[in-house]
Amino acid sequence: MRCFELPPFSTRRRQLYFVPLLLAAVFFLAGPAVSAGPDDWRAQGWTKTDFSKSSIDFNEIFMGGPLRDGIPPIDKPVYKSISETRDLSPQDPVITLVLGGDARAYPLQIMMWHEIVNDTVGGIPVTVTFCPLCNTAIAFYRELGGKVLDFGTTGLLRNSDLVMYDRQTESWWQQFTGEAIVGAMTGQELKMIPTRLESFKRFQDAHPGGKVLHPNSRSLRRYGRNPYAGYDRRDTPYGLFRGALPKGINPMARVVAVETAKGPFAVSLQLLRQKKRIEKNDVVLNWTPGQVSALDAAIISEGRDVGNVTAQRKGKGGMEDIVYHLTFAFAYFAFNPDHPIQTR
Repeated sequence: MRCFELPPFSTRRRQLYFVPLLLAAVFFLAGPAVSAGPDDWRAQGWTKTDFSKSSIDFNEIFMGGPLRDGIPPIDKPVYKSISETRDLSPQDPVITLVLGGDARAYPLQIMMWHEIVNDTVGGIPVTVTFCPLCNTAIAFYRELGGKVLDFGTTGLLRNSDLVMYDRQTESWWQQFTGEAIVGAMTGQELKMIPTRLESFKRFQDAHPGGKVLHPNSRSLRRYGRNPYAGYDRRDTPYGLFRGALPKGINPMARVVAVETAKGPFAVSLQLLRQKKRIEKNDVVLNWTPGQVSALDAAIISEGRDVGNVTAQRKGKGGMEDIVYHLTFAFAYFAFNPDHPIQTR
């Protein structure tokens, strides 16, 4: 059994710190997942959610541990310049988002503990998300139908993936797909924004004037530490995943998935790493070394090198970044069971 040592914080800080650790402890112990239903969720305060509307089977949703916003989203992000950033190694992983010339880096050492940042980049409302259990880093436009939505964490999982909610209607959204799966917004989809999951050095070199997300209060979390240490070295996901596993590939192997002109395409990161470059239809994937895994060592900067991936398509001005998923094979298969993963 893995033990978690709380730092010598005040009682209030211990409470804030303990909630995400409770979730992590559940994952490490791989105990039985707890499924619930509308009556249970209403009793937990989901009184605004319209449970008469859904696109999924409620039995697919499991309680992960924390309740709503127990893993707190960041609503008032704080940024510093690259020169003011002292807490990241050159190989530390960051989510890079550029809109209207406004370049932002969201370090996974922060996203690990918050999972959602409601932000405005280049004057455009966006939500940047990271689900550690699936290793999915996705950004969305959060204006939909003339409304700007704010997102939080439900504390629930589907296919071991983060289920978000919007505060305006309390509808539930699948992070992996950007689709509303429960509530008044059911069936609507958030548009994804091209991002990169890359090393801090690559962001620094490409955007020397860029901004870097910093903790609102560094003392409230052990930023830089990985509460899921050793997770991506496992042969199977934690016990909260109850779906079928892909064949012919380790369920915890990383996969790069994109939409091409002829449909979805997924390739194992191992194959891309071997080939360095793969072209499929109108898409070009590239791999270069220099980024550590956020889900390997207990201290993120000491993780093994998993490299950097770019996914691009030729546009009017040359090669342009496109949306891609860099995720675990089990997660990709759960949402795309009819689309194989190329491994050789």
